[in-house]
Amino acid sequence: MEELSIKGAETSRWDCVSLGEVMLRLDPGEGRIHTVRQFQAWEGGGEYNVARGLRRCFGMRTAIATAIADNPIGRLVEDLILQGGVDTSLIRWVPYDGIGRTVRNGLNFTERGFGVRAAVGCSDRGNTAISQTKLGDFDWEAILGPRNGARWLHTGGIFAALSPSTPEVAVEALDKARQYGTITSFDLNYRDSLWKSIGGKAKAQEVNRALVNKLDVLFGNEEDFSAMLGIKLEGVKEDFDELPVASTLRTAQTASRNAWGAMAIYNQEILYVPQRDIDIMDRVGGGDSFASGLIYGMLSGKPAAWAVACGVAHGALAMTTPGDTSTASRAEVERVMLGGSARIAR
Repeated sequence: MEELSIKGAETSRWDCVSLGEVMLRLDPGEGRIHTVRQFQAWEGGGEYNVARGLRRCFGMRTAIATAIADNPIGRLVEDLILQGGVDTSLIRWVPYDGIGRTVRNGLNFTERGFGVRAAVGCSDRGNTAISQTKLGDFDWEAILGPRNGARWLHTGGIFAALSPSTPEVAVEALDKARQYGTITSFDLNYRDSLWKSIGGKAKAQEVNRALVNKLDVLFGNEEDFSAMLGIKLEGVKEDFDELPVASTLRTAQTASRNAWGAMAIYNQEILYVPQRDIDIMDRVGGGDSFASGLIYGMLSGKPAAWAVACGVAHGALAMTTPGDTSTASRAEVERVMLGGSARIAR
């Protein structure tokens, strides 16, 4: 296939708009969810983390299209999003009924893991505001059309798994993006907990195969490609042989020591960043930071190999700090790309 044709920054209000859920993450730090007595609060979400990384690390103009129940928890999530610099103007605020009977905000309890103790996630996200989003709730003509515009639209398999209506909303957004020449990407992001009660892997494959044909770039890892599309990563054939694919490569030796790298297929070329051992503080969000680093490279007009290496470096740095989102700077990412050490900078 030909290289991606990306609109110039001067033509669009945003460099990237992400469509997906933002939850309140409650982090027990070095403790366990079932024994700890206090939590650190963060915001996070597979699709949102990409927009946040692009804004905070790389200085890109990003927005999050989501829905939040209008209560103090939702306003805390908003405050956290604002601290990350992501545009909140596309948030749909849904009236709260007082107890969460009809609508609520999602909570995500996540243990970081250490050594032989693996990371653990426990989500409490049923009936959230964004899961109830339906066709027409977002004015994609206004968002992606001449009035505003975005160079890139990102969404993913987590959003598509939230309810029967969310894949329809994703299709609505992707179709409008194609109409206006906006590049589209999708992170498969398979989560067994999201699919096991609604048809499992068979349903995941049905939903995601229907979406893949509308994409310009597809993210995932080996498990994602197998579970969400029913194919092996090697070769990425079938109907996807002309679709740019980017995959993280991770070997978890322990929860705090992983081999980390990536491969991509782009413009009929295989791009490969070999795995190297890295130390992990909090692995959640590493793949999202990989995606944001790669997207930054593409939006900046860098060679595809540079973009993949940028994604790997950004993902590695994101996993050295707690929380879903990156705290890295562009200078730190570029230093890691050049093989820089962890010697103190002062």
